[in-house]
Amino acid sequence: MRISKKPVSFCLSLFSPTVSSRIPLHSGTRKAIRAAVSGASQLQASHPMDESHRTFVGEKSPNVLHMASSDGGHKPFIWSSSGGHNIDIAKHIFCNRSLNMKNIVSVGFDMDYTLAQYKPETFESLAYKGTIKNLVYNLGYPHELLDWSFDWKYMVRGLVLDKRRGNILKMDRHKYVKVAYHGFRELSKEEKVGTYGNTLLRDSFDEPDYALIDTLFSLAEAYLFAQLVDFQDRNPGKVSEHVDYAHMYKDVRAAVDLCHRDGTLKQTVAKDPEQYINKDTSIVPMLKMLRDSGRSTFLVTNSLWDYTNIVMNFLCESCTMKSSNRMNCDWLQYFDVVITGSAKPGFFHEDNHANLFEVEPKSGMLLNTDNGSPMPQVGSASPRLSLKGLNKMCRVFQGGSVGHLHKLLSIESSSQVLYVGDHIYGDILRSKKVLGWRTMLVVPELEREVELLWKLRDTRKELRLLRNQRDFIEEKIHRVKWSLKFEDVNVDEKHKMSIALDELESQREQVRSAHQQAQRECHQKFHKVWGQLMKTGYQNSRFAHQVERFACLYTSQVSNLSLYSPHKYYRPSEDFMPHEFDIIPI
Repeated sequence: MRISKKPVSFCLSLFSPTVSSRIPLHSGTRKAIRAAVSGASQLQASHPMDESHRTFVGEKSPNVLHMASSDGGHKPFIWSSSGGHNIDIAKHIFCNRSLNMKNIVSVGFDMDYTLAQYKPETFESLAYKGTIKNLVYNLGYPHELLDWSFDWKYMVRGLVLDKRRGNILKMDRHKYVKVAYHGFRELSKEEKVGTYGNTLLRDSFDEPDYALIDTLFSLAEAYLFAQLVDFQDRNPGKVSEHVDYAHMYKDVRAAVDLCHRDGTLKQTVAKDPEQYINKDTSIVPMLKMLRDSGRSTFLVTNSLWDYTNIVMNFLCESCTMKSSNRMNCDWLQYFDVVITGSAKPGFFHEDNHANLFEVEPKSGMLLNTDNGSPMPQVGSASPRLSLKGLNKMCRVFQGGSVGHLHKLLSIESSSQVLYVGDHIYGDILRSKKVLGWRTMLVVPELEREVELLWKLRDTRKELRLLRNQRDFIEEKIHRVKWSLKFEDVNVDEKHKMSIALDELESQREQVRSAHQQAQRECHQKFHKVWGQLMKTGYQNSRFAHQVERFACLYTSQVSNLSLYSPHKYYRPSEDFMPHEFDIIPI
């Protein structure tokens, strides 16, 4: 079997699906599809499409082993004990660029939303409420905002906020706006084209007029921005007349930053991590496996030591952390170097001259270093944390730059490092583009998306068939119109051709209507507003394009690394040009 052009297109014929049930479209839509396909097929007896236009999914699903989840209720599943079982499709690691793990000497991780997966229904709601309070009590917004609620499922990553117009956009890889809302009101096709399509110069959709929603931390602020746009439109004068949409977004950002600066957000999480963070029992076995394979491991996070220690304790302990052991540093045995307060993405610039301080884990005290080398205090040596039973000693730092990290880990080539993160710009783009590190992006939303892609495989085949039917009928219409206009035909022939043209146009309208309705329903299966994360119609989304450009690997959870050999050679699918796909047998 030949496979599709890019792995971001999710070539499911390669994978072992967890489910094979079919998600039906609305019955009326399915009837319309059958009628449209049946009617149009009468026009094309000599135009077979079933082989050359198949979808990318396979027809059969081999048995799979359903992995232990991250709920802590099952024994974690590790590659070394798998016995050759297939991997759940939702746990696959997808490859954009070849990566031989034998060449990787060090594997690094971000913490927030990478090792620590926050629960959106609790954590994002907490951030949302804190932002609202700051808007009201610190920035003078109406007290009515305190009654607002947060729909944590509404926003998705990859959106772009038009700060000046109050619009929220989803674009394809070529920066064409496909879905657009003003607040929560969908823009019509005419409004979309009039605003973003009829220009002589292409808009770059970059700062300062636009904001990119490229991290899960940004979903709450995007939702709040949409609420404020609606509120402003319905209640002119309630917010100061000098506050426009762009100013409102600036205030939202200031309120979000205040939530993080004043410590209330992290203090709340620290009191009860289990309420806000998913427990993943596979993280420790994954780290052990990587270290047993001879690789060093490191952690680089923007969070400071006190919060990092609490979160990592929770993730690495077998039971819920109690207040008595919050300062337990046993989790450090799974790392060679930990850098907190890293100030990414600036951390990844080698010309960054930020000072590197060593952290004394038990007290949290910062100690001066000379580019990572210990600097003894007057009258005493620099304190160290001795990990029982281990010959190696993990060192904890704050600040610094990637140059310090390379020196601490004795990295000779940047291509020897694999870094795993969740932020396409803060983690992946900088480390890949500036340093040449190998990268893996964690996309939690991917788990549900690939499962739906498998369930909807029959629907997607029908959509492709309808699309080709539309093209075929339109070609017939163009030929008839051309003949009527330019060819020398008699009156009887013109009459027959006019009747055929009317029939063709009726067929086209029937197929077009069925196609659009089926597309809409398929779109809403993924998300009621924004559709598929990685697609906009038939194009890769802007987010998928970023993933494809900057992530060597991508997957739904960091612990999926534990399901593969630490020496695996990851290879992408074969790369075809669009013109090649139509003639390649599937």
